[in-house]
Parts: sequence; structure tokens; C-alpha cells
Amino acid sequence: MNLKIGIVEDEQQISDGIRMLINGSEGFSCEHAFLNAELALAEIPRLDLDVVLMDIHLPGMSGIDCVGALKPLCPNTQFVMFTSYEDTESVFKALKSGATGYLTKTTQPSKLLDALLDVHKGGSPMSSHIARKIVASFQTVPEKPELQKLSNRENEILELLSKGLRYKEIADTLFLSTETVRTHIRNIYEKLQVNSRTEAINKAYNR
Repeated sequence: MNLKIGIVEDEQQISDGIRMLINGSEGFSCEHAFLNAELALAEIPRLDLDVVLMDIHLPGMSGIDCVGALKPLCPNTQFVMFTSYEDTESVFKALKSGATGYLTKTTQPSKLLDALLDVHKGGSPMSSHIARKIVASFQTVPEKPELQKLSNRENEILELLSKGLRYKEIADTLFLSTETVRTHIRNIYEKLQVNSRTEAINKAYNR
């Protein structure tokens, strides 16, 4: 058996490292790596790959959107997200788009190879803390009706706001840009129909 693996990763050093690992392991080969989703979308449908490792944060089209576009074209190819994003919103979007696995970039090389083999055999490999977050998301029921209006990411940001963190501190905590945090906060204000941090916290938490 020789599993044909593809990689979609915009950081050349990471991509080269994964290729070296795969090509140096018996039963695996990787001849195709792409630096963006657009190239992957143009080439992967004709390659008959077994598994594709897909980053989420790519220049241009995101990895999640790329999987959504590729899956109907490559029904026999399995897509595994390989990313630094660990929030539940990204995980659910990726799985909904057609991904069958979700691994973080802290995954050990041996476990990465095991995951590639697992997904080819019909499994859905996930980093253990990602699986725990998914389980927790099903077990946790929002106590406040206002919080149900917000996405998981927006709830995370609102909770950090309630702790007094500034925009940049929230961005650093969640590995986001400050501008992305500002956008989420604008959306929070709009959904809660408030105009300030204090109003949002008071309304969401009934303070």
C-alpha cells in the first residue's frame, strides 16, 4: 500500500517538513504541495490523491472553503485540516465543509502519520483537545438567552471583554488580528442591540 498525500500549506518551511516526513516513511508518498487554495482547486481534482492535508489560514480562499469546493469534485479523497486554529467555530465549519479530520500543527510526526492512515481506513482523526472541545460544546447549554444570539467566537470575545481585556490582549489570547476582534465586537453590539462594552456585558449576563 502506498498512500498518496497532498498538502495545501502557504508556509514553505512547514510544507517542506511535512513532505520530507511523508516521503521518508514507508507506505506514504507526497508529490504534490500547494501554497494556496486556488492552485489546489485547479490541480487536485485530476490527481486522485488519497488524503489531503489542508491549512485553514491561506492567502485568498480559506482552506475551509477550498475543502467545500473540492469535496464534490473528489469524493474519494479524504481531507484533514492541519492548522493552528483551535476554536470550535472553525472545527465545525471545517467538518461541515467536508473535512473528515482535524489536527493541530503541534501534532507529533508519528501521530500525523497514524492519522493519515486512520482517515484512509475510515476514521476521523482529531487532536485530543479538539475532540474534547467538540464534546464540551454539546454538553454546554448557554444559561443566558442573549448568549444564544452570538457565535462561539463572539461568546469567547465577550467573556474576555467582561474580564477587562483590551482589544489587543483579546487578539493575542485568541491568535487573531486586532481588526478581526474589532469586527467581532461590532457584530456583538449589533446582535445585542447595544452601543458599548458595558451595555453588552450587562445585557448578555443580566448584570
